[in-house]
Amino acid sequence: MKLNAGISRQISMSMALVALGIILLVQISSYALYAWLLRYSPEFQSDPMDIWPTKEETIWLVVTTLLSLAIAVLAAGKLSRRILAPLNSVAESLRQVAQGNLAARATSDEHAMGETAQLVDDFNQMAARLQDMAQHRAFWNAAIAHELRTPVTILRGRLQGITEGVFAPEQSQFQSLLTQVEGLGRLIEDLRTVALAESGHLPLQRLSADLAEEVSSVVQLAEPLLQAVGFQLQLQLCREPVFCDPMRIRQALLALLENARKHATPGILRVSVSVADGACRLCVEDQGPGIDAALARNVFEAFQRGDQSMRSETGGSGLGLAVVKAIALAHGGMAICRSSPLGGTAFELNWPST
Repeated sequence: MKLNAGISRQISMSMALVALGIILLVQISSYALYAWLLRYSPEFQSDPMDIWPTKEETIWLVVTTLLSLAIAVLAAGKLSRRILAPLNSVAESLRQVAQGNLAARATSDEHAMGETAQLVDDFNQMAARLQDMAQHRAFWNAAIAHELRTPVTILRGRLQGITEGVFAPEQSQFQSLLTQVEGLGRLIEDLRTVALAESGHLPLQRLSADLAEEVSSVVQLAEPLLQAVGFQLQLQLCREPVFCDPMRIRQALLALLENARKHATPGILRVSVSVADGACRLCVEDQGPGIDAALARNVFEAFQRGDQSMRSETGGSGLGLAVVKAIALAHGGMAICRSSPLGGTAFELNWPST
């Protein structure tokens, strides 16, 4: 509606200016013509009953008509260019986008009307988002294929070896295969969680829960693995009930603890829960080595990792922190990565406590 109103106003103003220009042309030229006739052509007044135009009046009528037409054509041409040029550019770019060229962009110049220029900008933003989404989808497909390739290759190799008699069908072999299957299951569940969160359909079962008790149970489960690599766990827990999905919060905390086990320097690992100003805060802090500021801005995005040389050593799918962010957003909160007073990194979840 605003677009139509703006263009209608521009067209009305332009047509009014054309009409005003033509009226002024006729009036001024009429005054000049009759002033000249009265001064230099006395025969012009010889027969007042003669209604036919004189030669001079005929020339004046033809000239003013042609000038009026020229003014109208020039004004209409200029107005149509201001309106149609951006629209034609958008139409052409739309055809290119429909044919698969997501890099197509519409253009406009400084003479384009505000509404049509805004239409061009909106189209370009839409095309840019479509291009980003296509690139994001291609990246996701490649990343998922990469993450699935290693466990599937191991499973296939081991099973083929057992079938051909290269490996003995012993319990240790089946335990190794089961470990790979469990890893695939975790990867699939992480992908499902992130995908549901991005589509806004991540299910939550919110209830009033003792978050300190939930955190304690998760820490007790993960503590042996963490202590085995040199971590010392510190708990700072608030016993105030909070409104959340306990299962999802446990899932997020497990992801944070697993991330610390793989990437943080062994030492103190602090897990804290606090409630203040209507918000609940769950935080996991380590003593190092910290995260580069450039990486910290995107650390919660899927398949984002740190030093490339550390990938083979630390493993992981690159989805753990993305799951944390998805759970935080589903609770109406946010996930934050910041520096920790311990000297390392603090990963924090904030969400409304009621």
